Amino acid sequence: MNIDRTLRSVVAVHASIPEDAFTATTLGVRREGSGVVIRGNGLVLTIGYLITEAEEVWLTTNSGRVVPGHALAYDQETGFGLVQALGPLDVPALEFGDASRTEIGDEVVVADGIGQFVEAKIVAKQEFAGYWEYLLDEAIFTAPAHPSWGGAALLDEDGKLLGIGSLHLQMATQNGDSADINMIVPINLLMPILDDLIKRGHVNKPPRPWLGAFSAESNGEVVVMSVTDGGPAAKAGLRRGDVISEIRDGEVDGLADFYRKIWQSGPAGAEIPMRVLRDGREAWLRIKSADRGSFLRKPQLQ
Repeated sequence: MNIDRTLRSVVAVHASIPEDAFTATTLGVRREGSGVVIRGNGLVLTIGYLITEAEEVWLTTNSGRVVPGHALAYDQETGFGLVQALGPLDVPALEFGDASRTEIGDEVVVADGIGQFVEAKIVAKQEFAGYWEYLLDEAIFTAPAHPSWGGAALLDEDGKLLGIGSLHLQMATQNGDSADINMIVPINLLMPILDDLIKRGHVNKPPRPWLGAFSAESNGEVVVMSVTDGGPAAKAGLRRGDVISEIRDGEVDGLADFYRKIWQSGPAGAEIPMRVLRDGREAWLRIKSADRGSFLRKPQLQ
């Protein structure tokens, strides 16, 4: 890999979000990370939380060129976001690799938009369930961790793009210690939806039902950590500390199973009946789900 040439294709992403935006309190109003140029016309792939509800986006190349961008799309299922540069970036687009063919132990590079890169290895490929109603069937995990992971590029030995950085996590090691790792969204998830994201700003299918609940898994149980003010779960009376034990007539077996049962209930707007344990007592709630996207500000062309 010609690392200097490859790094030219990774740009810094700076986004400004209105203070009254839906995600302002959780994700902040000033967001910085990275993105990867994937088309010669200045199309940049990043992680969606950087640009959600952005009113301004700026892209900065390794050479210092600063170009305004338009938040073109955000896909909540994968977590990917797209930014269209509104001026010439004058950098090459990166080719896609095949993340499905990678294996544990493969040597990779994680690179950010300000020229920093970490030589790492793939340490796991497995299911990942996030507390914000997010699930990947097979995420990629790399170590050591890159300190600026959001939107960073995961590159194979040929400099091809394998995925986009999403999170910084800790993994237990065999000797009982913990290691810092990055969670990467595989590039293969983008290919089936890329045309829709470019043309429509979203995937052409009904949105998933969303509850507005932040949950964690503890010994196989799904425990509610908090609920979004004004969201479906809050309106139905779901509370912090509730243990979700059943969806409809099916027992909940962990966080990933909880999400799958919700999403199998129909599109956004479907009513989700659930049994919860609260202070040693059982209760049934009926949550009328919503489209999370309807709570978000739509991108405005700069």
